[in-house]
Amino acid sequence: MNNNHVVWHDGCIKRKDRNRLNNHKSGLIWITGLSASGKSTIAHLVEKKLYRQGIRTYVLDGDNVRHGINSNLGFSREDRRENLRRIVEVSRLFVDAGILVLAAFISPYREDREYIRNRFEGDNFLEIYVKCSIEECEKRDPKGQYRKARAGIIKNYTGISAPYEEPGAPDLIIESERLGLEPSVQNVLELLNEKAFISLHGLTSLA
Repeated sequence: MNNNHVVWHDGCIKRKDRNRLNNHKSGLIWITGLSASGKSTIAHLVEKKLYRQGIRTYVLDGDNVRHGINSNLGFSREDRRENLRRIVEVSRLFVDAGILVLAAFISPYREDREYIRNRFEGDNFLEIYVKCSIEECEKRDPKGQYRKARAGIIKNYTGISAPYEEPGAPDLIIESERLGLEPSVQNVLELLNEKAFISLHGLTSLA
């Protein structure tokens, strides 16, 4: 579609104004890794911690968005690319609205993750890699997807019949086979503190 004649309209209130009102910085925290590596669990626990401190957050989950905005997409290379393109644009709107977005997506291709990073300013994007072996992910397999992929019922399944390209230089690597949930969440919070998205002062334990 040719959008050459569509004009962008700037609003009166900018992201920096909303960040000032919220008293925290907005941004996109992109969490990548194999299915069952722990991405969504970590994202939701981080959100819970931040919510308790009055930080405006939202989790975008790779499975959930396929029930709505991306319900017409499959798992071909082209559909995976379009899946992420849509999520990036939704995330940009959320970030502009002053929200700290936690996006948990397999996003298996480096090319796509680089595209995502380039759609954001350097100071409002972080990439977190939840690293877990395919063997451990298959053991966990909470949704039975790996078993179906091994049986050929699910095609183009990442780690089985489609590749996962590890990030070259993520902002944080969480080895979820080795770390428990609380240390994993704490590592994310410390990164957010280091990058000035939040202040750790006042944040309490997961209990």
